[in-house]
Amino acid sequence: MTEITAVRGFKDILPDQAWIWRLVEDKARDLARRFGYQELRVPILERTELFARGIGEATDVVEKEMYTFEDRSGDRITLRPEATAGLARAVLEHNLAEGGRPTRLFCLGPMFRYERPQKGRQRQFHQLDVEVFGDPGPYVDAEVVAFLNDFLTELGFDDVSVQLNSLGCPKCRPAFRKRLTDHLLAQKDSLCPDCLRRLGRNPLRVLDCKVEACQAVAASGPEMADFLCLECREHLAGVTGALTDLGLGYSLNGRLVRGLDYYARTAFEVHSDRLGAQSAVAGGGRYDGLCREIGGPDVPGIGFAVGLERVIMALSQTLELRTQRPDYYLAALAPEALGPAFALAQKLRKRGLAVEADWAAGSLKSRLKRADRLGAAKVIMLGPDELANNEATVRDMATKEQSKKPLADF
Repeated sequence: MTEITAVRGFKDILPDQAWIWRLVEDKARDLARRFGYQELRVPILERTELFARGIGEATDVVEKEMYTFEDRSGDRITLRPEATAGLARAVLEHNLAEGGRPTRLFCLGPMFRYERPQKGRQRQFHQLDVEVFGDPGPYVDAEVVAFLNDFLTELGFDDVSVQLNSLGCPKCRPAFRKRLTDHLLAQKDSLCPDCLRRLGRNPLRVLDCKVEACQAVAASGPEMADFLCLECREHLAGVTGALTDLGLGYSLNGRLVRGLDYYARTAFEVHSDRLGAQSAVAGGGRYDGLCREIGGPDVPGIGFAVGLERVIMALSQTLELRTQRPDYYLAALAPEALGPAFALAQKLRKRGLAVEADWAAGSLKSRLKRADRLGAAKVIMLGPDELANNEATVRDMATKEQSKKPLADF
């Protein structure tokens, strides 16, 4: 019979890496507390229409990468490819942005995209998603960039660089879009088939193409900075001024766009040399039109997403892989010791200690080897002699010293 293995692009997180995941997730929750963000857990399944309208039908995500199917009632549903649209849907559905005050939210969890698995990228991947709804001003843009910068630097990234751009607004973007379209049409023979298809629907997506020839065409074209209206220029100046006040370095990148249609004005990415050529570790931006696109009122928003696999891949280069190490390994060395050993293990666990034990027969030598492999700090040995004296032998695995201790003192 053929062995069943994991689905391609869906990866097990093994015990020797799970602790790094906990470290990263704990840091995210700690920063969320410090910045005043609350956790919102949205469903893994959403109506397909949410992503088609919110993300944009001309995006690679909607066109090629979503896991979409009909359920038994005939509804079209999709495994979430990203979290922002789902968070926006929840904010509108539950009136979380009412009251005229910013609503700060974060989400941790798996996303799903059918794309070619590669190093640091899987078909099931995990993200930290941080969003603010209800504040259109530049300071909140700077705040989310600062949150992202602090998240990475406090995890130990010492080479973080921030890139910023403005994607304009409905007032000024049409002129840029027309000039860009004219430029791309003049060099359409150099564009890949995907970009040729994008030309008529969303030419800005060409700027995000990873094909070298398309990047060369985009590099010789117009930049959004030359078309920004006064309001967008002032907004960008407010963001950069706030970051400068924080002492947070950044660079302006006029070619930076985000891969989803709902972005406007501020767009940003954070890069780290630890990740090699594909150096982007996180990105985000402002999406003031998203709530309207999915049927709600105009609620401004801004946020970012961090791919946890890529963060953890970088951290794994410098952090030693390890498994959980027990405080005690409990060795029952005779059949009559099993009951007392079992009771003692439960007593210690109720005190908050990590205790491992084997309830099958084995020699003292094999038990000590097992405790050593587990990395146990101490071994508690219970045999006939110990039971006769209502005590246990305790071995310190670091010093190899042994001592007797009454069972009542544990």
